Amino acid sequence: MRSRSRLLLLLLVIAFGAIAVLMTRAELRRIVVSDADQSFTVPPGTSLRGVLNALADQRLLSHPRLIEAWSRWRYGTRVGLKSGNYRIPVGSTPRDIIEQIRQGRVVLEQITLIEGWNFTQLRQAMDAHPRVVHAWRDLTPAMVMERLGAPGVHPEGRFFPDTYRFAAGTTDGAIYRMAFERMQRELDAAWQQRGTDNTLTSPAQLLTFASLIEKETGRGDERGQVAGVFANRLKIGMRLQSDPTVIYGLGSSYDGDIRSRDLVTDTPYNTYMRDGLPPTPIAMPGAASLRAAANPDKTRALYFVATGNGDGSHQFSATLEEHNAAVARFLRKLKRRG
Repeated sequence: MRSRSRLLLLLLVIAFGAIAVLMTRAELRRIVVSDADQSFTVPPGTSLRGVLNALADQRLLSHPRLIEAWSRWRYGTRVGLKSGNYRIPVGSTPRDIIEQIRQGRVVLEQITLIEGWNFTQLRQAMDAHPRVVHAWRDLTPAMVMERLGAPGVHPEGRFFPDTYRFAAGTTDGAIYRMAFERMQRELDAAWQQRGTDNTLTSPAQLLTFASLIEKETGRGDERGQVAGVFANRLKIGMRLQSDPTVIYGLGSSYDGDIRSRDLVTDTPYNTYMRDGLPPTPIAMPGAASLRAAANPDKTRALYFVATGNGDGSHQFSATLEEHNAAVARFLRKLKRRG
């Protein structure tokens, strides 16, 4: 009698086990996202059971305990689910979802650092981003550079302008590091590719030179010419007389208009008053400006001024007489518009 009972119990266990296996297989293969992509968030530190319960609450699976048992059998005690925001595509099954979360295929956020921004603008964008963990928000610029392994280095221009993608919850320090290391690579590449007649003496000088080019023109077809003008001036000891350096030196006192008195207000960045390059970059230069600084156009031009054509173009001149005539044309256009 006991033997029959044990046999019956064994058969029942086998039957229930077989049913559970069949149900689990069916559940794992069932398409649960059919009409539109679904969003799902895994907070940091969430357990496997917590994730499966949340998926069930969102109707992305029906039998969380079965899936939990399968997951532990399939992956062991440490399933390795990654926190973050996920977009679950149409056609996904519970097995697809578990694999996506295990592999950490999260929705990537992004932040765009604009060519020509200064460090203050970079920090404002970083601090305002809602998906960034602001661990470095209260650090001084000097402390930021120290954390990046560059103590004593001025932060201006040291971060490469580009769009950076990252998982929600990434720290601002990690993004600063990405942009800093990218600029190091781009700057090193430009320095290695500089022309044999380039008179700049260090990568730091090339970075500063490139920042001036970035601020003087937004036109890709003019960067080499602007670089050529500044290179010519440096070679003959002529002051660069770059308005963007004056504006940078004025700092918060600049109100949007540059005046004659500003040109004679001496600051370390006023290239009307001081020889050579300014002491640091004045903005973040892009790759094109770095290349132009490394290989300026061969030109006789020593001057340039806006054409006033509304397309951001400039007139380049080899002599002061030509330049004065170009300035006069520009002023006449402004007067007609005004």
